[in-house]
Amino acid sequence: MVEQLGFEFAVQPRRLTKVSPARLATFADCPRRYRLTYLDRPTPVRTGPWAHSTLGAVVHNALRALFELPPERRTPIRAAQLLSEHWQDAGFADAEQAAVYRDRAKTWIMEYVEHNDVSTTPIGLERWVSAPVNPDPGKPPSMIIEGRADRIDERGDELVVIDYKTGKRAPDEYEARSSQALAMYAVAAARTLRKPCHRVELHHLPTGTIAAAEHTGESLRRHLARAEETAEDLRVATDTLSAGGDGEVLFPANVGTRCSWCDFRPSCAEGQTAGPAAKSWELLAP
Repeated sequence: MVEQLGFEFAVQPRRLTKVSPARLATFADCPRRYRLTYLDRPTPVRTGPWAHSTLGAVVHNALRALFELPPERRTPIRAAQLLSEHWQDAGFADAEQAAVYRDRAKTWIMEYVEHNDVSTTPIGLERWVSAPVNPDPGKPPSMIIEGRADRIDERGDELVVIDYKTGKRAPDEYEARSSQALAMYAVAAARTLRKPCHRVELHHLPTGTIAAAEHTGESLRRHLARAEETAEDLRVATDTLSAGGDGEVLFPANVGTRCSWCDFRPSCAEGQTAGPAAKSWELLAP
């Protein structure tokens, strides 16, 4: 059961920082982007849509719709049809480029269905999971981890967390094992669904690669400890800002090449000086 992981899920204190993998990654990557995304209201001016994000969302939505069908209807042809039904052109250079990637994505999803067992219905699709946790066993919860997992399978007596990828590079076991997001989903899924969860998988649609890792209680605790450190820095900065602190100082811009494709580039003077703005389709796999 969940207790086998060695985490404490006792009654939570009054003020626990809620963190998701996306929030932690954003703050660690660039505190300024975190403030612009989650704290500043009204939300500052953003760039337009990115083609690689559109492509990823379409594939995710098509796979979710596929697994919502009865097993006998989960065929490669139906998968391609669902891809077309969910398709969007946002962020692509033009209709011609969008059509090329639509056809590629159809091939990806058809081959995925053909070469993988899709007959078992997942226990969770885009499932929201949450858990109050503390990396130190026996201590009261220090934060709440939460987020939406792409897919959660039930295999035997355990759960498996699956994340779909459509990026340029095929993942490997190291990437699956080092993913803080997957580790957090595993812990939160175990708490939410009351079953052990140690295995995490990255499914790369363009290459058909499945990168898997088996976590131990200790490896999950290490991920939670790193998440707790970031969560504490985030909490202190947020509370100080609320008390009247200087947002420019508390949430500094982490300037680098990433600024070229940051969603909030139009609202960040420092980011604009880092280099030219990327075109909305430049991060697509060639």
